[in-house]
Amino acid sequence: MKKYLPILRTSPFFKGLTDNEILSILHCVNAATISRKRDSYIFRAGDSTEVMGLVVAGCVLVIQEDLWGHRNILSKCHAGDFFGEPYAASPGAVLNVSVVADEDCDIILLNVQRLLVSCPTVCEHHQKLIRNLVGVLANKILILNDKITHVGKRTTRDKLLSYLSSVSIRQASLSFDIPFDRQQLADYLCIDRAAMSSEISKLQKEGLIKTNRNHFELTVCNDTDSGIKM
Repeated sequence: MKKYLPILRTSPFFKGLTDNEILSILHCVNAATISRKRDSYIFRAGDSTEVMGLVVAGCVLVIQEDLWGHRNILSKCHAGDFFGEPYAASPGAVLNVSVVADEDCDIILLNVQRLLVSCPTVCEHHQKLIRNLVGVLANKILILNDKITHVGKRTTRDKLLSYLSSVSIRQASLSFDIPFDRQQLADYLCIDRAAMSSEISKLQKEGLIKTNRNHFELTVCNDTDSGIKM
C-alpha cells in the first residue's frame, strides 16, 4: 500500500492524516487492492456491497444502463476519487448503478462498516476519517445536484451550455478540459450524440465556443457578467 501514498495523501478521504495514520486506517478497514482491465465491471447493478472503492490508478465510470444497452453516466472517477460509499454504508442496500473501468485501473477496496463502529483503540485518526467520509458523501450529493441541473434543461443546447458553464465556473477559467469524450458527454447529459455534435457545431459557428476534442473555450459578451474571476 505504501506505493499508493502519493495518491492517498491527495484524497479528501484522508485529509489531515499522516502517512502512518493512513496506513493504520487501511489495515483497520481491511483494505485490499484489485486491478481491472478496461471495460471490466467492478460493481454491477443488482448486487450489494460492504466495500467502497478508491481509484489509485486509471479511472472508472459510474453508470446506469438498461436492458437495451442505453447508458447514463453519473460520474467519472479518477485517481484519488471514491465510488460506492452510500451503498457500502447501508447494509443490504442494492446497487442501482454499475461501476466499470474506463481504462486499465487499480482500485483499493475499503470496508466502510469497519469505520461505522467504535474503534477498539478509540484512535483520533479514526474519528477524523469518519468526518472526512461525511464530507466525501456531501460532495457526491453536490455533484449529483449539478447533473440534475444540467439534464433538467429542456433542449440539447441548454444542457450543453449549462454543463460547460458549470465546468468553467468550477475551474475559474473560460478555457478548460472536460473529463468526457463525445459519447461519454452525450451519455452524461442524457442526449443523442448526433444531436449534441450538431449543436456543438452551431455553437462554434455562432462564436460562443471553441473546441478541440475534450478541450473547450467559452466566449462571453463584454457586457455580460460571467461570474468567473480571471
